[in-house]
Amino acid sequence: MSLALSTQIINLLAAILLLIAFAMISQRRILSLINLFALQGFILTMSTGVVAYSTAQHHLYYSAGLTLLLKVLVLPWLLHRLIRKLKIKWDVETLINIPTTMLAGIVLVIFSFDLAAPISQLSDSVTRGLIGIALASVLLSLLMMLTRRKAVSQVVGFLSLENGLFFAATSATHGMPLVVELGIALDVLVATFIFGIFFFQIRETFDSLDISHMETLKDD
Repeated sequence: MSLALSTQIINLLAAILLLIAFAMISQRRILSLINLFALQGFILTMSTGVVAYSTAQHHLYYSAGLTLLLKVLVLPWLLHRLIRKLKIKWDVETLINIPTTMLAGIVLVIFSFDLAAPISQLSDSVTRGLIGIALASVLLSLLMMLTRRKAVSQVVGFLSLENGLFFAATSATHGMPLVVELGIALDVLVATFIFGIFFFQIRETFDSLDISHMETLKDD
């Protein structure tokens, strides 16, 4: 595989990641949101593998394998199991409507590319053009967390944000040391278990996963 072809494939996968991020902020169905997160993890796996091949950074193959295992298989399975137990099917409650959210997302993408342009010019790697997309993916995930009322969709946003940060690390520095990636993966997995327990506590207390109910809590 030539370097030019590798660059084209990486750019294509990055564009798909950005489209998935937009699909996630416009998604109302939680099942579809989790499936989009799994698809995002799969595209991230492919992107990391291509970067590993084109740059001869062999440790990135381990990162790609870890991403495939954790973000395509384990975490989506845990989230599907969680929503089955909680009997959740729809997440229709957002703080602002979908068209406004999409417009805000477009503004964030423009801001991300403008902010990343000086940084990209300093890079001479095959991934120099991806920093803006990585930053946009992070900001779109943050936007999803801020505009959703249900706890489960906010957790998916948090996990998607972590995907964006990982993509940024791959784009800018060709990945982090494997021991750091393993530590982050373990933290994400443990956080998911904790969030699951948290969901059940919210559901038991308020009979709903709407986080706005927590505002009713007052200190004695």
